[in-house]
Amino acid sequence: MNIANNNLATHFHISTRESKILSKLNDKKGYLSVKAPLPALDDAEDDRIPALFSKVIDAHVHIFPDPLFSAVWKWFDRYGWHIRYQLTTTEILTFLLTRGLDHIVLFQYAHKPGMALYLNDYMVEKIEEFDKIEQFKGRITGMATVFPGEDNAVDILETSFQKGLKGVKLHAHVQCFDILSKEMEDIYKLCTKHALPLVIHAGREPGSPAYSCDPYQLCGAYKIEEVIRSYPMLKLCVPHLGMDEFDEYKSMIERYDNLWLDTAMALTDYLPMDNIPNLELMRSDRIMYGSDFPNIPYAWDRELKALAALNLSDEKIKDICSKSAENFFSIK
Repeated sequence: MNIANNNLATHFHISTRESKILSKLNDKKGYLSVKAPLPALDDAEDDRIPALFSKVIDAHVHIFPDPLFSAVWKWFDRYGWHIRYQLTTTEILTFLLTRGLDHIVLFQYAHKPGMALYLNDYMVEKIEEFDKIEQFKGRITGMATVFPGEDNAVDILETSFQKGLKGVKLHAHVQCFDILSKEMEDIYKLCTKHALPLVIHAGREPGSPAYSCDPYQLCGAYKIEEVIRSYPMLKLCVPHLGMDEFDEYKSMIERYDNLWLDTAMALTDYLPMDNIPNLELMRSDRIMYGSDFPNIPYAWDRELKALAALNLSDEKIKDICSKSAENFFSIK
Protein backbone atom coordinates (compact mmCIF):
# COMPACT_ATOMS: atom_id res chain seq x y z
CA MET A 1 0.00 0.00 0.00
CA ASN A 2 1.11 3.54 -0.74
CA ILE A 3 2.49 5.03 2.50
CA ALA A 4 0.63 8.32 2.11
CA ASN A 5 -2.65 6.50 1.59
CA ASN A 6 -1.95 4.27 4.57
CA ASN A 7 -1.40 7.32 6.77
CA LEU A 8 -4.64 8.82 5.52
CA ALA A 9 -6.51 5.67 6.44
CA THR A 10 -5.06 5.73 9.96
CA HIS A 11 -5.57 9.45 10.53
CA PHE A 12 -9.19 9.52 9.47
CA HIS A 13 -10.10 6.06 10.81
CA ILE A 14 -11.74 5.06 7.55
CA SER A 15 -13.02 1.56 7.00
CA THR A 16 -10.88 -1.36 5.90
CA ARG A 17 -12.74 -1.45 2.56
CA GLU A 18 -12.12 2.26 1.97
CA SER A 19 -8.47 1.79 2.88
CA LYS A 20 -8.19 -0.95 0.28
CA ILE A 21 -9.79 1.33 -2.29
CA LEU A 22 -7.23 4.03 -1.56
CA SER A 23 -4.43 1.52 -1.92
CA LYS A 24 -5.63 0.59 -5.41
CA LEU A 25 -5.67 4.13 -6.78
CA ASN A 26 -2.18 3.82 -8.24
CA ASP A 27 -2.52 0.17 -9.20
CA LYS A 28 -5.70 0.10 -11.24
CA LYS A 29 -6.67 1.57 -14.56
CA GLY A 30 -9.78 3.67 -14.78
CA TYR A 31 -10.99 7.19 -15.48
CA LEU A 32 -11.94 7.47 -11.81
CA SER A 33 -8.78 5.94 -10.38
CA VAL A 34 -6.88 9.08 -9.38
CA LYS A 35 -8.98 12.23 -9.68
CA ALA A 36 -12.32 11.11 -8.24
CA PRO A 37 -14.56 12.64 -7.27
CA LEU A 38 -14.53 14.64 -10.48
CA PRO A 39 -15.83 18.22 -10.30
CA ALA A 40 -19.46 18.99 -11.02
CA LEU A 41 -20.16 21.50 -13.77
CA ASP A 42 -22.41 24.54 -13.52
CA ASP A 43 -23.18 24.72 -17.22
CA ALA A 44 -26.41 26.29 -18.42
CA GLU A 45 -29.40 24.18 -19.30
CA ASP A 46 -32.38 24.85 -21.54
CA ASP A 47 -35.92 23.70 -20.93
CA ARG A 48 -36.35 22.06 -24.35
CA ILE A 49 -34.33 19.83 -26.65
CA PRO A 50 -32.30 21.71 -29.30
CA ALA A 51 -34.48 23.00 -32.15
CA LEU A 52 -32.34 21.07 -34.65
CA PHE A 53 -33.87 17.78 -33.53
CA SER A 54 -37.41 16.90 -34.65
CA LYS A 55 -37.57 13.65 -32.66
CA VAL A 56 -35.45 12.44 -29.75
CA ILE A 57 -35.48 9.15 -27.85
CA ASP A 58 -33.29 8.97 -24.76
CA ALA A 59 -32.09 5.38 -24.73
CA HIS A 60 -30.28 5.54 -21.38
CA VAL A 61 -32.16 6.77 -18.31
CA HIS A 62 -31.85 5.40 -14.78
CA ILE A 63 -34.53 4.98 -12.14
CA PHE A 64 -34.42 3.37 -8.69
CA PRO A 65 -36.62 3.30 -5.60
CA ASP A 66 -35.79 6.22 -3.31
CA PRO A 67 -33.62 4.34 -0.75
CA LEU A 68 -31.47 2.84 -3.50
CA PHE A 69 -31.15 6.18 -5.27
CA SER A 70 -29.87 7.69 -2.01
CA ALA A 71 -27.18 5.02 -1.81
CA VAL A 72 -26.22 5.63 -5.45
CA TRP A 73 -25.87 9.39 -4.84
CA LYS A 74 -23.69 8.75 -1.80
CA TRP A 75 -21.42 6.43 -3.78
CA PHE A 76 -21.04 8.88 -6.63
CA ASP A 77 -20.30 11.78 -4.26
CA ARG A 78 -17.35 9.82 -2.88
CA TYR A 79 -16.04 7.94 -5.88
CA GLY A 80 -17.46 9.50 -9.05
CA TRP A 81 -18.94 12.98 -9.23
CA HIS A 82 -21.76 14.94 -7.63
CA ILE A 83 -25.03 14.02 -9.29
CA ARG A 84 -26.73 17.24 -10.31
CA TYR A 85 -30.29 15.93 -10.56
CA GLN A 86 -31.12 14.15 -7.31
CA LEU A 87 -34.74 13.44 -8.21
CA THR A 88 -37.30 10.76 -7.48
CA THR A 89 -38.41 8.46 -10.27
CA THR A 90 -41.64 10.39 -10.75
CA GLU A 91 -39.69 13.65 -10.97
CA ILE A 92 -37.24 12.14 -13.47
CA LEU A 93 -39.94 10.93 -15.83
CA THR A 94 -41.87 14.19 -15.63
CA PHE A 95 -38.71 16.26 -16.10
CA LEU A 96 -37.64 14.52 -19.30
CA LEU A 97 -41.05 13.99 -20.89
CA THR A 98 -41.95 17.67 -20.55
CA ARG A 99 -38.79 18.89 -22.27
CA GLY A 100 -39.47 17.68 -25.78
CA LEU A 101 -38.25 14.10 -25.63
CA ASP A 102 -40.54 11.75 -27.52
CA HIS A 103 -39.67 8.58 -25.63
CA ILE A 104 -37.35 7.38 -22.86
CA VAL A 105 -35.87 3.98 -22.06
CA LEU A 106 -35.49 3.14 -18.37
CA PHE A 107 -32.76 1.05 -16.74
CA GLN A 108 -32.09 -0.43 -13.32
CA TYR A 109 -29.50 -2.95 -12.17
CA ALA A 110 -29.54 -5.31 -9.21
CA HIS A 111 -26.53 -4.67 -6.98
CA LYS A 112 -26.81 -8.07 -5.29
CA PRO A 113 -28.83 -11.31 -5.48
CA GLY A 114 -32.43 -11.14 -4.32
CA MET A 115 -33.18 -7.59 -5.51
CA ALA A 116 -34.28 -8.15 -9.09
CA LEU A 117 -37.92 -9.14 -8.52
CA TYR A 118 -38.50 -6.03 -6.42
CA LEU A 119 -36.75 -3.75 -8.92
CA ASN A 120 -38.58 -5.23 -11.90
CA ASP A 121 -41.95 -4.85 -10.16
CA TYR A 122 -41.02 -1.25 -9.36
CA MET A 123 -40.26 -0.63 -13.04
CA VAL A 124 -43.62 -2.08 -14.09
CA GLU A 125 -45.43 -0.02 -11.46
CA LYS A 126 -43.90 3.29 -12.57
CA ILE A 127 -44.61 2.66 -16.25
CA GLU A 128 -48.22 1.73 -15.49
CA GLU A 129 -48.53 4.88 -13.37
CA PHE A 130 -47.39 7.12 -16.24
CA ASP A 131 -49.40 5.26 -18.85
CA LYS A 132 -52.51 6.45 -17.02
CA ILE A 133 -51.53 10.06 -17.77
CA GLU A 134 -52.65 10.93 -21.30
CA GLN A 135 -49.65 13.12 -22.23
CA PHE A 136 -47.18 10.41 -21.15
CA LYS A 137 -49.00 7.28 -22.33
CA GLY A 138 -46.85 4.94 -24.43
CA ARG A 139 -43.72 7.09 -24.14
CA ILE A 140 -41.72 4.88 -21.76
CA THR A 141 -39.94 1.58 -22.37
CA GLY A 142 -38.78 -0.33 -19.29
CA MET A 143 -35.99 -2.87 -19.10
CA ALA A 144 -35.74 -5.71 -16.60
CA THR A 145 -32.68 -6.61 -14.58
CA VAL A 146 -31.31 -9.63 -12.75
CA PHE A 147 -28.15 -10.50 -10.86
CA PRO A 148 -26.30 -12.93 -13.16
CA GLY A 149 -25.91 -16.31 -11.50
CA GLU A 150 -28.50 -15.78 -8.79
CA ASP A 151 -31.04 -18.54 -8.09
CA ASN A 152 -33.90 -18.65 -10.60
CA ALA A 153 -32.38 -15.90 -12.73
CA VAL A 154 -34.14 -17.10 -15.87
CA ASP A 155 -37.50 -17.38 -14.08
CA ILE A 156 -37.08 -13.85 -12.73
CA LEU A 157 -36.61 -12.51 -16.24
CA GLU A 158 -39.41 -14.63 -17.70
CA THR A 159 -41.76 -13.13 -15.11
CA SER A 160 -40.65 -9.61 -15.93
CA PHE A 161 -41.25 -10.18 -19.65
CA GLN A 162 -44.74 -11.46 -18.90
CA LYS A 163 -45.41 -8.24 -17.00
CA GLY A 164 -44.42 -6.14 -19.99
CA LEU A 165 -40.73 -5.29 -19.61
CA LYS A 166 -38.98 -5.15 -22.96
CA GLY A 167 -35.48 -6.50 -22.45
CA VAL A 168 -32.62 -6.73 -19.95
CA LYS A 169 -30.09 -4.26 -18.54
CA LEU A 170 -26.90 -5.39 -16.75
CA HIS A 171 -23.78 -3.62 -15.46
CA ALA A 172 -20.59 -5.69 -15.39
CA HIS A 173 -18.70 -3.20 -13.18
CA VAL A 174 -21.33 -3.16 -10.45
CA GLN A 175 -22.51 -6.76 -10.67
CA CYS A 176 -19.01 -8.18 -11.20
CA PHE A 177 -19.73 -10.83 -13.80
CA ASP A 178 -17.56 -11.92 -16.68
CA ILE A 179 -19.09 -11.35 -20.10
CA LEU A 180 -18.19 -14.92 -21.12
CA SER A 181 -19.27 -16.66 -17.91
CA LYS A 182 -21.65 -19.62 -17.80
CA GLU A 183 -24.33 -17.64 -15.98
CA MET A 184 -24.41 -15.13 -18.82
CA GLU A 185 -25.06 -17.81 -21.42
CA ASP A 186 -28.53 -18.41 -19.95
CA ILE A 187 -29.34 -14.72 -20.33
CA TYR A 188 -28.05 -14.59 -23.91
CA LYS A 189 -30.18 -17.61 -24.79
CA LEU A 190 -33.26 -16.21 -23.07
CA CYS A 191 -33.09 -12.81 -24.79
CA THR A 192 -32.54 -14.55 -28.12
CA LYS A 193 -35.50 -16.83 -27.50
CA HIS A 194 -37.83 -13.89 -26.81
CA ALA A 195 -36.25 -11.61 -29.44
CA LEU A 196 -35.72 -9.01 -26.72
CA PRO A 197 -32.71 -6.69 -26.50
CA LEU A 198 -29.91 -6.85 -23.97
CA VAL A 199 -27.98 -3.80 -22.74
CA ILE A 200 -24.72 -4.46 -20.89
CA HIS A 201 -22.31 -1.90 -19.52
CA ALA A 202 -19.48 -4.00 -20.88
CA GLY A 203 -16.98 -1.28 -21.75
CA ARG A 204 -13.99 -1.03 -19.43
CA GLU A 205 -14.66 2.61 -18.53
CA PRO A 206 -15.45 4.67 -16.59
CA GLY A 207 -13.64 2.38 -14.18
CA SER A 208 -13.19 2.96 -10.47
CA PRO A 209 -11.11 1.33 -7.72
CA ALA A 210 -14.27 1.52 -5.62
CA TYR A 211 -15.71 -1.39 -7.56
CA SER A 212 -15.13 -4.74 -5.90
CA CYS A 213 -13.89 -6.16 -9.21
CA ASP A 214 -11.63 -4.96 -12.00
CA PRO A 215 -13.54 -3.98 -15.18
CA TYR A 216 -10.35 -4.48 -17.18
CA GLN A 217 -10.42 -8.15 -16.21
CA LEU A 218 -14.15 -8.72 -16.73
CA CYS A 219 -14.75 -6.63 -19.83
CA GLY A 220 -13.21 -6.21 -23.24
CA ALA A 221 -14.34 -5.68 -26.81
CA TYR A 222 -12.99 -9.09 -27.80
CA LYS A 223 -15.39 -10.70 -25.33
CA ILE A 224 -18.38 -8.86 -26.74
CA GLU A 225 -17.31 -9.91 -30.22
CA GLU A 226 -17.33 -13.54 -29.12
CA VAL A 227 -20.88 -13.11 -27.74
CA ILE A 228 -22.34 -11.49 -30.85
CA ARG A 229 -20.66 -14.08 -33.06
CA SER A 230 -21.98 -16.94 -30.91
CA TYR A 231 -25.50 -15.46 -30.73
CA PRO A 232 -26.10 -13.83 -34.12
CA MET A 233 -29.82 -13.29 -33.39
CA LEU A 234 -29.15 -11.51 -30.09
CA LYS A 235 -29.63 -7.73 -30.14
CA LEU A 236 -26.92 -6.34 -27.86
CA CYS A 237 -26.08 -2.76 -26.90
CA VAL A 238 -22.90 -1.57 -25.18
CA PRO A 239 -23.39 1.94 -23.69
CA HIS A 240 -20.92 4.84 -23.68
CA LEU A 241 -19.77 3.99 -27.24
CA GLY A 242 -17.84 1.08 -25.72
CA MET A 243 -15.66 3.39 -23.63
CA ASP A 244 -12.61 3.19 -23.73
CA GLU A 245 -12.18 0.80 -26.69
CA PHE A 246 -13.75 3.21 -29.16
CA ASP A 247 -11.87 2.02 -32.23
CA GLU A 248 -12.65 -1.63 -31.55
CA TYR A 249 -16.36 -0.96 -31.14
CA LYS A 250 -16.45 1.31 -34.19
CA SER A 251 -15.05 -1.59 -36.19
CA MET A 252 -17.47 -4.12 -34.72
CA ILE A 253 -20.66 -2.19 -35.48
CA GLU A 254 -19.47 -1.98 -39.07
CA ARG A 255 -19.05 -5.75 -39.22
CA TYR A 256 -21.96 -7.01 -37.09
CA ASP A 257 -25.61 -6.10 -37.49
CA ASN A 258 -26.59 -7.32 -34.00
CA LEU A 259 -24.44 -4.83 -32.06
CA TRP A 260 -25.51 -1.30 -31.08
CA LEU A 261 -23.85 1.44 -29.00
CA ASP A 262 -25.22 4.43 -27.13
CA THR A 263 -23.57 7.81 -26.64
CA ALA A 264 -24.08 8.25 -22.87
CA MET A 265 -21.38 10.59 -21.44
CA ALA A 266 -19.08 9.94 -24.41
CA LEU A 267 -19.64 13.23 -26.23
CA THR A 268 -19.76 15.68 -23.33
CA ASP A 269 -16.04 16.41 -22.91
CA TYR A 270 -16.30 15.62 -19.21
CA LEU A 271 -14.52 12.35 -18.49
CA PRO A 272 -10.70 12.28 -18.77
CA MET A 273 -10.71 10.58 -22.16
CA ASP A 274 -7.86 10.72 -24.64
CA ASN A 275 -10.24 11.49 -27.48
CA ILE A 276 -13.93 11.94 -28.21
CA PRO A 277 -15.16 9.50 -30.87
CA ASN A 278 -15.97 10.99 -34.27
CA LEU A 279 -19.59 10.07 -35.00
CA GLU A 280 -19.25 11.32 -38.57
CA LEU A 281 -17.02 8.31 -39.25
CA MET A 282 -19.21 5.76 -37.47
CA ARG A 283 -22.15 3.65 -38.60
CA SER A 284 -25.03 5.79 -37.39
CA ASP A 285 -27.81 3.18 -37.69
CA ARG A 286 -26.14 1.32 -34.83
CA ILE A 287 -25.71 4.33 -32.51
CA MET A 288 -28.37 5.63 -30.11
CA TYR A 289 -28.49 8.86 -28.16
CA GLY A 290 -28.42 8.25 -24.40
CA SER A 291 -28.01 10.75 -21.57
CA ASP A 292 -27.33 8.62 -18.46
CA PHE A 293 -29.81 10.93 -16.72
CA PRO A 294 -30.08 11.61 -13.83
CA ASN A 295 -26.65 10.27 -12.82
CA ILE A 296 -24.74 13.10 -14.47
CA PRO A 297 -22.70 16.06 -13.13
CA TYR A 298 -23.73 18.56 -15.81
CA ALA A 299 -26.79 19.92 -17.63
CA TRP A 300 -29.35 17.35 -18.78
CA ASP A 301 -29.06 18.58 -22.40
CA ARG A 302 -25.25 18.84 -22.56
CA GLU A 303 -24.93 15.71 -24.70
CA LEU A 304 -27.70 16.85 -27.05
CA LYS A 305 -25.99 20.22 -27.51
CA ALA A 306 -22.70 18.45 -28.22
CA LEU A 307 -24.47 16.26 -30.76
CA ALA A 308 -26.07 19.29 -32.41
CA ALA A 309 -22.68 20.99 -32.72
CA LEU A 310 -21.25 18.12 -34.79
CA ASN A 311 -23.08 19.24 -37.95
CA LEU A 312 -23.97 15.68 -38.89
CA SER A 313 -26.14 14.91 -41.89
CA ASP A 314 -29.91 14.79 -41.42
CA GLU A 315 -29.80 11.03 -41.94
CA LYS A 316 -27.21 10.51 -39.21
CA ILE A 317 -29.09 12.76 -36.80
CA LYS A 318 -32.30 10.85 -37.41
CA ASP A 319 -30.51 7.53 -36.84
CA ILE A 320 -28.80 8.59 -33.63
CA CYS A 321 -31.66 10.58 -32.11
CA SER A 322 -34.50 8.17 -32.79
CA LYS A 323 -34.40 5.57 -35.55
CA SER A 324 -31.65 3.35 -34.09
CA ALA A 325 -33.43 3.20 -30.73
CA GLU A 326 -36.75 2.42 -32.42
CA ASN A 327 -35.13 -0.51 -34.17
CA PHE A 328 -33.21 -1.80 -31.17
CA PHE A 329 -36.00 -1.53 -28.58
CA SER A 330 -38.87 -2.12 -31.06
CA ILE A 331 -40.43 1.24 -30.20
CA LYS A 332 -43.48 2.06 -32.30
